[in-house]
Amino acid sequence: MDACRAFFYRVKLYLTALGKWVALAVVTGFCCGFLGALFHMGVEMATKYRTEHPWLLWLLPAAGLAIVGLYKLTRTEGQGTNDIIDVVHLGKGLSIWLLPTIFFSTLLTHLCGGSAGREGAALQMGGDIGYHMGAAFHMDDRDIRTATLCGMAAFFSALFGTPLTATVFAIVVVSIGVLYHAAFIPCLVGALTAYWVSLELGVEPTHFAVAAPELDAAMMARVAILGALCALVSILFCNSIHFLQHILTRWLPNPWIRAAAGGFAVIALTFLCGTGDYNGAGMEVIVRAVEGGAARPESFLLKILFTAVTLGAGFKGGEVVPSFFVGATFGCWMGPLLGIPAAFGAALGLVSVFCGAVNCPIASIFLSIELFGAGGMLYFALSCGISYMLSGYNGLYSSQTILYSKLKAQYINAKTNEYHAGQIWEEEE
Repeated sequence: MDACRAFFYRVKLYLTALGKWVALAVVTGFCCGFLGALFHMGVEMATKYRTEHPWLLWLLPAAGLAIVGLYKLTRTEGQGTNDIIDVVHLGKGLSIWLLPTIFFSTLLTHLCGGSAGREGAALQMGGDIGYHMGAAFHMDDRDIRTATLCGMAAFFSALFGTPLTATVFAIVVVSIGVLYHAAFIPCLVGALTAYWVSLELGVEPTHFAVAAPELDAAMMARVAILGALCALVSILFCNSIHFLQHILTRWLPNPWIRAAAGGFAVIALTFLCGTGDYNGAGMEVIVRAVEGGAARPESFLLKILFTAVTLGAGFKGGEVVPSFFVGATFGCWMGPLLGIPAAFGAALGLVSVFCGAVNCPIASIFLSIELFGAGGMLYFALSCGISYMLSGYNGLYSSQTILYSKLKAQYINAKTNEYHAGQIWEEEE
């Protein structure tokens, strides 16, 4: 009798947990799907309007001042994606005011020509929604951390139309080397719900038409070389952003002056380049590289510069879409030099630079499947694996923890960007 009661108690325990997480994930998914669709449409409209009215670029310094004022008004200065990661690591709190602040700040950045993406805003808004949804469900601290991951996955899925990538990315990006398996169902259900809502509201998922070469040993070798080069590009990308953020903050400690100066710097760079390709997210350039096999050799370097100045000055958005731009244009240019078709090289570069920048090889492989199909999966897996290993302990998110060495099966618990490779090598020896 006692065994029977214990069995039914365990059944009730598991079913209650499942019901709790499905309920939270569905509600969070609906919220993130709706707001994600609005955000996607807002960014698209801002980009279209800026393209039709180039004079808006001159308002970028004013937009920077407005962003600084908005963050001060809502008392969310300094909060960003690293704070969302810290919620999961440390149980830190989040202000609900971060949600509208990052929403409108990102729209202003895109409207006036700042070089930024949108996933940083997605992770912040989604994490904020998940955090407060967990609190509304009266969850404890540990469950609120899982709810935060659920929101991150849901908003990412709504924006990019990649629910599986969003799920895996959310449960691995916080602590590299560990999968938060308990968060898998909440994140997956939230991502699928948000994806469905965004589709119903007219958001087209991101897909590219790319033909993968036949599986061949020589092509594998070429892809491996490209993956190694993409690791170097990802290091340059991450370090450029962190370096300029540090330098601009040190030289211009006043955020008002820093934002205005950064706005004028982007204006000057735009006129020096003679093109608006590097303003905004640059999805048109990515499409040209991946589907048309066309990109200028200097494009990836200029995008790194534009993005580093924009984000270093305090404008908002994200780094993932710029990493797509950098990787796609670099791969499109470098691929033919290695004997890889330009368009396929762009696709490989896109996911490989992303992988090196976020340290998430499995999520990057899923991203390649959802963006390009499964035809070239083995090529993408090889390129992402090499990029991950050779990118060292660098990354976009300084709150990210790399728990296990990239060089051997050893626990190191290193914060991204806090150690030099040589120092970690000495510890591993």
